[in-house]
Amino acid sequence: MSRISIVIPMYNEARHIGRTLLAAQKAAHAANLQCELIVVDNGSQDQGPQIARQFGAHVLTLPGLLIGALRNRGTAVATGEWLGFIDADIEMPEDWITQLIAIEATGQADVFGLDLHTPAEAPWYATAWQRRTLRPSAHGARAVDWLPSANLLMRRAWFDKVGGFNETLRTGEDKEFTLRLHEAGARILSVNDSVALHWGYEMNWREWMGKEMWRQSSHVQLLRTHGVNLRLLRFPLLSLVAWLLDFMAVSALLDGFPHHAAVMLALTFVPALIMSVRQSHKHHNACLTLQLWGLHWVRLHLAGAALVLSLCHWNARRPARG
Repeated sequence: MSRISIVIPMYNEARHIGRTLLAAQKAAHAANLQCELIVVDNGSQDQGPQIARQFGAHVLTLPGLLIGALRNRGTAVATGEWLGFIDADIEMPEDWITQLIAIEATGQADVFGLDLHTPAEAPWYATAWQRRTLRPSAHGARAVDWLPSANLLMRRAWFDKVGGFNETLRTGEDKEFTLRLHEAGARILSVNDSVALHWGYEMNWREWMGKEMWRQSSHVQLLRTHGVNLRLLRFPLLSLVAWLLDFMAVSALLDGFPHHAAVMLALTFVPALIMSVRQSHKHHNACLTLQLWGLHWVRLHLAGAALVLSLCHWNARRPARG
């Protein structure tokens, strides 16, 4: 019988880790695979490690490492032919492994990820933000250049071929890893025939903004790793333009030109509107478009701040769950 090793980085996830491990075990059983659970703990101060051991997981305690290093250390002790990477707050559906192995057997793809959704009790901004990446179920699967690491499935050989995750990135290690897989010839597929649930949704505005600030903090490192290209530069440049327009609006207002200030401020909303329409049109939901418009406007400003702080070598430590 084939074996799958599921590697889960964790930091203070006692609320979710039991659900995550149980769902992973059920998915492996449904696929008729032996299941090896490896939890790589980043120094949790809650009961997460004890709960993980109760579910039969092999727990490695490695405080102080970045997310890519945690995943690599977990993989180093893994013995499975298949590798699954999931975050500690993700509940995978029971057919997760079964359907993706079936796709791999047909030769369609090599690396897979499922779309994510939030539980019903999540606040509107967390649901809208997650929904922007969720495609209508009728769209099935699509080939992509990269995937986020909330859930990834592949054969061990692909991980070894590219040398694992970049251990120097605070965030964005998933994008960088799967971009290298794509460049190495792996066919990457995003699947939404079923979805995973993200239980670690943002419970308040401060948490949402903090996470977005953290997620945007790796642009400089990604540019250094992959070189300057439009795909990686597009969003950081848009965020800097938004800050520049804000500065011009304030200057115009102080100089006694309120109409000019209003025009400059209005222009800052245009990129956010374009992004929100692009991501929401497939859902045919005007409310979602308006919600994403406001969230993207805030995100643009957070990204600009994160980029400047990255250039100033800001090194805030964030939880390792990704």
